[in-house]
Amino acid sequence: MLLDGINHVAVLTADTDRLATFYREVFDATVDGELREGDGFRLTMIKVGPRSELNVFEIAGNDEAGRQAPMFGRGRLDHMGLQAADLAAFETIRDRLMARGAADAFVTDFGPVLSVFFTDPDGLEGEVCVASPDAQPGVLNAPGTPARRYVPE
Repeated sequence: MLLDGINHVAVLTADTDRLATFYREVFDATVDGELREGDGFRLTMIKVGPRSELNVFEIAGNDEAGRQAPMFGRGRLDHMGLQAADLAAFETIRDRLMARGAADAFVTDFGPVLSVFFTDPDGLEGEVCVASPDAQPGVLNAPGTPARRYVPE
């Protein structure tokens, strides 16, 4: 394979500081650089992994950040998937997302991967994934399959 993951995802926001705070407080992300040009253009790089970042654009007068639609109605980029470092990190992130009201308690079991969906302060859908410790080789589950380890008894 010639690629080694995702370098960045570019997103639009109306409030860079609010968005950066969310990713810092939930994912321990860091601001890795910023560029401001003229009146009303700001590009901030938010590092979300060892080789991955969000390129966050805040552009005066641009209202695209406020437009949202249901899944698969969002245009060419529907959502972004972030990879948790391990199961403990996944659970910490999930707890932080739930505490902020950015995610519910549901964890999807896709078979090889567990996932929790969230919505950031701008309404962008995100997903946090981790390798499932309960995976069985060759078993794939449909979206909406609850992860047994996270179902209250």
